Amino acid sequence: MGKPLVAITGASSGIGAAVARRFAEAGHPLLLMARRIERLEAVGLPSTLCEQIDVTVRGSVRAAIDRAEEEYGPVDCLVNNAGTMMLGRIETQDPLEWERMFELNVLALMNAMAAVLGPMRDRGSGTIINMSSTSGRTTFPNHAGYTGTKFAVTGITENVREEVAGDGVRVISICPGATSTEIMNHTTSAELRQDYAAWRDEIGGVMDPDAVARAVLFAYQQPPSVCVREIVLAPTRQVR
Repeated sequence: MGKPLVAITGASSGIGAAVARRFAEAGHPLLLMARRIERLEAVGLPSTLCEQIDVTVRGSVRAAIDRAEEEYGPVDCLVNNAGTMMLGRIETQDPLEWERMFELNVLALMNAMAAVLGPMRDRGSGTIINMSSTSGRTTFPNHAGYTGTKFAVTGITENVREEVAGDGVRVISICPGATSTEIMNHTTSAELRQDYAAWRDEIGGVMDPDAVARAVLFAYQQPPSVCVREIVLAPTRQVR
């Protein structure tokens, strides 16, 4: 019998693409979701359905899952990786940037969780892995909006974990520190991007996305009776 289906949002680059590669190597069929279909297809993994969707559109994840499950069976693991980071100070940042971060980092994540939780509870098994951040556990300058979204992710993950643990469903939070992804490109302030680059150099560089992907796979591969509730990982020289 083949391995079960794994669904990943934000899978077109960075951590999402690295997670996809790790699960493919482990023999899982994949549902990869992102807005950039050409980037999804370029990942080039076997037994993979690539779906061009906007996860902020309610119902889009469930529709993609329905199509994937027709071919590969029920989703056993959802990796909620789609997200954005727009740094700035509350008094000067465009409020539309706060709205975009909460829409994508929080509301879309909750909608994706809702898409799989019912069937998982009915089956008495399944794993949801939410990508939070070290910014979901502590604060950083110019991160108020982003930190707010990631504190929300951390809290939602823990709350839902408690609610569904008795049904045999695992809900896990992964909290990476500085990682080599495209996420900093979303910040519109050139000054803040430069400050981030200088800080990155001060700590001796950032993590490769595969380091986070290995943590995701490790958490998932534990026996179903074991829930790794949270993994926090960061470059060794990153203090906070």
